[in-house]
Amino acid sequence: MGHVVLLGDSIFDNATYVAGQPSVLEHLRQDLPAGWQATLLAVDGATAADVRDQVRRVHHSATHLFLSAGGNDAYNASGIFAEAVQTVREAIDQLATTQARFRQDYLTVLGELGGLAKPLTVCTIYDAIPGLHGAQRSALALFNDVILRSALELRAAVIDLRRVCSEATDYSDVSPIEPSGRGGAKIASVIAGIATQTASPSRTGRVYW
Repeated sequence: MGHVVLLGDSIFDNATYVAGQPSVLEHLRQDLPAGWQATLLAVDGATAADVRDQVRRVHHSATHLFLSAGGNDAYNASGIFAEAVQTVREAIDQLATTQARFRQDYLTVLGELGGLAKPLTVCTIYDAIPGLHGAQRSALALFNDVILRSALELRAAVIDLRRVCSEATDYSDVSPIEPSGRGGAKIASVIAGIATQTASPSRTGRVYW
């Protein structure tokens, strides 16, 4: 039987934000076939670097690994919007430095996950969050570029959450940067579909939504 493990941040660990509705984990357990397991190692607030502690807790029985990381890295770097610069180039250089820092952390955790030799699927950062302005969406594209490039280099599968959570109702009323019960149901459905497909998602380089 399969054993799906969820690593990363509050995209998976969203129980606090769904106001009595099923969390991503609960939706996933409903969607998976009888006898399958789903384990939540993701922690609300975790950055890419934090996931390394989660990796060490992955049980040997795991058959599919799913990672959602990067949203908190982007959030923690959002203070850059308040910094004064003299030129557009200086602003871009600062963004490039932030992106490079995330790339290093993300590649490190992917390397550790790859060492487990289990099928891996990673998630992009969604960008249809209500109230998100254009500059923030553009900045998220820098983080998503790292995620997509890194996944393609490893030929890992990708869930493009930008396509999955594309409506305002996919986001929580408690905190708009978290998935709602509806959004969590969509995410869980894609995860279950990937995990239970005949062919392993590992080494395919496919993008799902």
